[in-house]
Amino acid sequence: MSALLSIQGLSKSFGGLSVIEDVSFDVPEGARVALIGPNGAGKTTLFNLLSGVVAQDAGTITLDGRIIDGAPSRKRIGLGMARSFQNIRLMPHLSVVENIMLGQHCRSGGLGALLTPMRAGGADRRAAVALLEEMGVETSAHAVVATLPYGVRKKIELVRALAARPRLLLLDEPAAGLNDAETVGLRDFLMRISHGGVTLLVVEHDMSFVRSLCPVSVVLNFGRKIHEGPTARVHHDPAVLEAYLGARHGGGAAAGGGGADVA
Repeated sequence: MSALLSIQGLSKSFGGLSVIEDVSFDVPEGARVALIGPNGAGKTTLFNLLSGVVAQDAGTITLDGRIIDGAPSRKRIGLGMARSFQNIRLMPHLSVVENIMLGQHCRSGGLGALLTPMRAGGADRRAAVALLEEMGVETSAHAVVATLPYGVRKKIELVRALAARPRLLLLDEPAAGLNDAETVGLRDFLMRISHGGVTLLVVEHDMSFVRSLCPVSVVLNFGRKIHEGPTARVHHDPAVLEAYLGARHGGGAAAGGGGADVA
């Protein structure tokens, strides 16, 4: 399976503090890969590098065989990369369909083209409604976002990202703030997106959610990659146990100790 996203030797420092250090891994086309690690491991910073929010100091990012180093966020969206954020960034005063239409901005030809689809009856509006129906989001296209439950708003944000027609979707803690039922619903929703041909790279702390969605995980700690492999085997890696639970647990695992969860 060919790599849709390839990261080679990626590094980033802020004020002399190394946040990402020589990180390399591939995300195959059609895969669902989790990016996990303790708080402060550098996961969101890595997402910011991938999506062009900040520039790397070293290393190369390749998307579908094309090096995208230095490309602005808007250009990366146009090349097939979209992202959701840890905190919902919908426009609460707009309707569901209007928020989804904002996700189509990467295909616009300027400010005038961006504003034109917001008119009633436009082709982009019809496409946004069709996408909402296709993804089975349980709400009216005309409902004001601020009036909707948190779990539904999470799904709407994902549909807005899908409106850009991405091949790769970066998800930053999509299950954060959801109850158990909403988490299961979101997992099923993401599986549907995956089966539709979209590759997923997911930052998440909920290991039950990760295990049910992502067959492969990459683990970061202090900006370094310490593990890459099947999610089911993550908790057997001594380096991962040490990162989450301390050196004593890591040493015990190396000597054949138990399999503590890294949730």
